[in-house]
Amino acid sequence: MTTDPSAPATSPVITAEEALAELVAGNKRFVSGRPEHGHRVSSAAAASGGQQPHAVVVGCIDSRVPLEAIFDQTFGSICVVRSGGHVVDRAVLGSVGFAVAKLGVPLIMVLGHKRCGAVQAAVEAVRTNEYPEGDIGYLVDQLTPAVLAVGADDPDAPEKAMRAHVARTVRRMRDVTGVTDPVASGQVDIVGAVYDLDTGLVDLLP
Repeated sequence: MTTDPSAPATSPVITAEEALAELVAGNKRFVSGRPEHGHRVSSAAAASGGQQPHAVVVGCIDSRVPLEAIFDQTFGSICVVRSGGHVVDRAVLGSVGFAVAKLGVPLIMVLGHKRCGAVQAAVEAVRTNEYPEGDIGYLVDQLTPAVLAVGADDPDAPEKAMRAHVARTVRRMRDVTGVTDPVASGQVDIVGAVYDLDTGLVDLLP
């Protein structure tokens, strides 16, 4: 167990492949209605002495996508970084880098989800050429390249743009400080995935 979060990372307890398998298995338990983990205070106390998470999941703030629940993970299992439309800024990138460099996480997952409101807002902004101002405008601006890549007039633009944004974010993660070298050496893997609000299933992207 890593008791000091600022201490250099040790070798991960499991590999990236094993970490991904655990997330996939947890999602299957969640979908089947047979989760193993809940939010019990005893579990929180048991994990309070230190942490050795096996993944960092970058996802959206959408209240319908609680990441620990949909992957059936308990306290100390995964690091979670969330923002609207999983848009990345320096704080998000630094958090991912910290999880890899300091906590020894072997897997980074970027998780989009269907019917994402932030992506839909970006699609509407491109279609109407009316962009929101201020901080919400920043969010939309960061999602706009994915919308332009698929075409805002496409009837399936929100779905396609969301998937394109996941792929763009996966590529961006490769350049995060503390991540580039472990990825190059095969110690860390980065995957993209999409969550289905209706079925609860997580679909890994190729």
